[in-house]
Parts: sequence; C-alpha cells; structure tokens
Amino acid sequence: MPKVAVVTDSTASLPVDVLEQHGIRVVPLQVVIGGTSYDDGVDAEARPERVAEAMRQSVSVTTSRPTPARMLQAYRELAALGAEEVVSVHLSGQVSATWESAVLAARRSPVPVQVVDSRLVGPGTGYAALTAAEVVAADGTAEEAADAARARAAASTTLFYVDSLEYLRRGGRVGAAAALLGSALAVKPILEVREGQVLPREKVRTSARGLTKLEELAVEAAGNEPVDVAVCHLANHEQAAALADCLGERLRDNLRGGGVDVAEIGAVLGAHVGPGLVGVTIAPLLATPARG
Repeated sequence: MPKVAVVTDSTASLPVDVLEQHGIRVVPLQVVIGGTSYDDGVDAEARPERVAEAMRQSVSVTTSRPTPARMLQAYRELAALGAEEVVSVHLSGQVSATWESAVLAARRSPVPVQVVDSRLVGPGTGYAALTAAEVVAADGTAEEAADAARARAAASTTLFYVDSLEYLRRGGRVGAAAALLGSALAVKPILEVREGQVLPREKVRTSARGLTKLEELAVEAAGNEPVDVAVCHLANHEQAAALADCLGERLRDNLRGGGVDVAEIGAVLGAHVGPGLVGVTIAPLLATPARG
C-alpha cells in the first residue's frame, strides 16, 4: 500500500484492470430499480443492459449517492492498510452529492483526505483519478496528486449525444439544457459537461448528424496534443464503435497507447441519460511532477 491512496466513485468508468494496476479504490453509488437498491458496478442486477431495459419498460430507475459512512469506511480501510493520506476524486458536485459525502467523511477520517471535485461526469473523472494515481506512483505528494487531478479534469472535454432529454429532465440533471426541452422532439441535442453542469453545445436534426458532429468536436478538442480518448454508450454499441474507429483513425498520432477506449457506462450514469447515449471524453495528458 502506497503512503498516498487514491479513491474515486463508480461513475469514473475505469476498467477493473486499470483500477487494479494503479491501486485505485472505488466507492459505488447506488441505482434503485423498481424499488430495490443495488451497488453500481458491483451487483450483477445493476448491469447497464438491465437499466436500459427497465427504462424502456417505464420501470422506475433512480440513483443515490454513497453515504458519508460508506466513504468513511473506505478511508478507514485504506488507513488500516498503511495509507497515511488519501486523494478522493469524484464526479461533479453540481450533479451529485457524492462529493459532499466525501467532504463529510474526510472530517472524520483517521488520515488526511484531499477531496477533489472533478466538475466532470464519467470517464473524465476516471482520467483525473488515474492522473492522481500516476503522480503518487512518481512519489508525488497528496497535494500534488490532487492538484494534478484538478488540472487534468479542467483540461478535459466531455460531450455526449442523447436521443431525448427526457431522462435527464426526470433526474433533474439537465441544467441550462432545459431550454432545449420545448423542442426536444424536433432536435437531437449534443450536450457538454462544462463548469460542473450539463449544458447544451449543439442541436442537430438526425442521429447520424449528431455522431458526425461529436466526431468533429472531439477532433477539435484534441488539437495536436497527446490525449486519452474514451467513447462510452448505453445500449448503442454499434454507433459507439463506429465513432471510436473514426476517432482512432483521425487522432492516431495523438493517442496514448494508440487506441480509443470504448465502454458501456454504468447503471448510475445510464439512469440519467437513457438508452441510445453516445459520449466522448478527450483528456489531454499532463506531465507528472518531477521528483528530485
């Protein structure tokens, strides 16, 4: 166990092998399907495809944050394993109370905790947590790791296309994009997570045009810099894979590892965007602090 441990939440959408490789602890949010609560990314009943089907069938699907006690349990367990400090990186505090739970738990933690509001949702939060872990692995301090996570998150771009704003409206996460609701049946909105909120970026008329616009905006965000790129979806693998292929070709020289990550989002995020989502995150690489 390193002296500085890194914690994130299940919405960060990091693959299990990446979590294990970098020693990142995940605290799950909960998804409630038809009145029964499940741990996101843990319980088999909370599979993304089950959430998508429940939403299609108009079964009630809601979500809840991890409690401060659940966060505190993670901090205590890490301290018992030898961690002397914790960096806890979470999704935007403006769309979830998860960050607030971490702050409350940090006050009772047996070791100091740096709580980071990524002001993002999904893979952008994951890349910020991964950056914190990389700084720790390079012998950086908890403060340096937290600052690097914030910087990576601030430099990242998260965009997504949805078939309808209805699911975001139900969950109250639509923010300023509510202005699009009056014409929701006539447009296919492209949204952006900006300043911690879900905000409108573009309006298109067809799903094909929406995916083309996503590709254009992602390439623009990447520029000529080295980046990590993730494409996510809910019950829309074919279109997500097609977008990833196009971005992989156009950004070939920019990509760390030479490829674009593609994954279905977890149950909690899926509950707020609905089936058909395709999203993309562009996360520029940042240099880790040099240690003398």
